[in-house]
Amino acid sequence: MKEFNWPVRVYYEDTDAGGVVFYANYLKFFERARTEMLRSVGFEQDNLLAEQNLIFVVRSVKVDYLKPARFNELLDVSAKVIEHKKTNFTFEQSIIRQQNVLCTAEIRIACLDAQSMKPKLIPSAILEHLN
Repeated sequence: MKEFNWPVRVYYEDTDAGGVVFYANYLKFFERARTEMLRSVGFEQDNLLAEQNLIFVVRSVKVDYLKPARFNELLDVSAKVIEHKKTNFTFEQSIIRQQNVLCTAEIRIACLDAQSMKPKLIPSAILEHLN
């Protein structure tokens, strides 16, 4: 799959006392883009849990904060699978405001059995859509 993009508006609740986006909230923006990426190819995470006892969890995160985002700005959040193995994906993600890169991340997502919390094979149907 090509790079997926999702618009995010910065709300007051996303900012800190200095009026800039609180650093942890960038992770929420990245999460929304990955969720919407899955949704765009027909996979709802609640259905994956109910039907296949499958969940996705963050395994590791590497983030570089380059420039601040501020209240009421419209941002573009991207997500692209750059590597996949049998039980995990690695996403390359960025947050951009008018061609200015504000934040980049490499996020590894593991596929787990929801009950045992042990690694589970990523369904082939998902891999077909995200590669």
